[in-house]
Amino acid sequence: MSNISGVISSIRQIMWQDNGLNGDAQRVEQLGWMLFLKIFCDKDKELEVLNDDYVSPIPTEYQWDSWAADDEGITGDELQEFVDRKLFPALRNIDISTANKRAILVHEVFDGNNNYMKSGINIRKVLNKLNEIDFNKAKDRHAFGDMYEAILKDLQSAGKSGEFYTPRAITQFITDIINPQLGEKILDPACGTGGYLTSAIEHLKLQANSVEERNQIQNDIIGWEYKPLPYLLATTNLILHDIELPNITYRDSLDQPLSEYKEKDRVNIILANPPFGGIVANNNENNFPQNFRTKESADLFLILMIHLLKQNGRAGIVLPDGSLTGEGVKQRVRQKLLEECNLHTIVRLPNSVFQPYATVATNLLFFDKGTPTKEVWYYEHRLPEGQKSYSKTKTIQTKEFDPIKTWWTNRQESDIAWKVDIQTIIDRNYDLDIKNPTKAEESHNYSSAELMEMLHQSFDKSNSLLASLKEAVK
Repeated sequence: MSNISGVISSIRQIMWQDNGLNGDAQRVEQLGWMLFLKIFCDKDKELEVLNDDYVSPIPTEYQWDSWAADDEGITGDELQEFVDRKLFPALRNIDISTANKRAILVHEVFDGNNNYMKSGINIRKVLNKLNEIDFNKAKDRHAFGDMYEAILKDLQSAGKSGEFYTPRAITQFITDIINPQLGEKILDPACGTGGYLTSAIEHLKLQANSVEERNQIQNDIIGWEYKPLPYLLATTNLILHDIELPNITYRDSLDQPLSEYKEKDRVNIILANPPFGGIVANNNENNFPQNFRTKESADLFLILMIHLLKQNGRAGIVLPDGSLTGEGVKQRVRQKLLEECNLHTIVRLPNSVFQPYATVATNLLFFDKGTPTKEVWYYEHRLPEGQKSYSKTKTIQTKEFDPIKTWWTNRQESDIAWKVDIQTIIDRNYDLDIKNPTKAEESHNYSSAELMEMLHQSFDKSNSLLASLKEAVK
């Protein structure tokens, strides 16, 4: 592990010196495509040994061994020219006419991502560090997989790219509570960097007792992602978790009319942190029934997820406070959820869980499809004692959910847990934003600096929404 850690540290230092890279998001993307190609070509070599008829979909001159593996190989302007003018165009236009799944994977990864580095010498230095890792060795692959998580975490503070990353304490907790079983189909329709999918994979591995059962996991873990950077990162993430050919589709989850999904498309489990606060583009709201059409992405995703669950299917998802309240379409969405599903638990999170990317208050919703809701349990997750908020250096930790797990199987009302019957919710026009009844209203005494920062964040959010609206109008 220490050696792998050293490799990552060295790569970061090299990338900091390159003038073409600006910010964590670009550095993660740069490392992402290089890492993907190295892992892919290492796997090609393994497949060639196991299968005499196997032929890599990547032409020989663009395979890792041909241009990257020799530490004394091409460098400087020659390497820069090769990557920009030959490698990327070739892999973006790789032959996919035979529907070879590995070829399609390469095409989709390179079609949407870029080489940002401007120094061929620095590119060579990074390649040489990656050459120190053999991804066909399980020990190296798993050690790097652990480090990769730390790399992905950098996205949380990388501006808008923060939307692609869900803290692993949350993905782990939701997965543990939902408890996927071998043979169940599991979907994340907004999979980002693949956190929920890898949590589910590791959960299922503990149940697998044969090679056949481990291979089945690959087919049952399904992700959809429509932005190139997280698609690349999620694909690589799953490969590092022993999924040879990740079942992640490069698509907009809202681009298909609900009526086109049939029973065969439905799944047993949905784990997701759908995008919220965004405005749906391309008139995709028209793919939904008239009474549920809205530009709010989180509300449409909730309708989609209800639709995609099988009877008795179960879901654990993240939603903002804004989805729990509101009139019109929002109310009708909540009514559908409560009538078609048993929304048995809402865990209310502090509003700093997703900082610095987002400061809105969020909730974990757990529901089963097939029976209407009779009562909803609420649990207020509080910050660790002495901590005022979560931050980049003080993130939410897995152990913080241990008390909730203990409470889960022996529920009792307390100063942090309460239940509300369905009639009360109906009388509130299906408003689910129900505060802790034992908690006194908080009074805030903000400093001038804090008020200015809050105002600044509000202006930023308004400008972002306005930009999205202008784009939608176009």
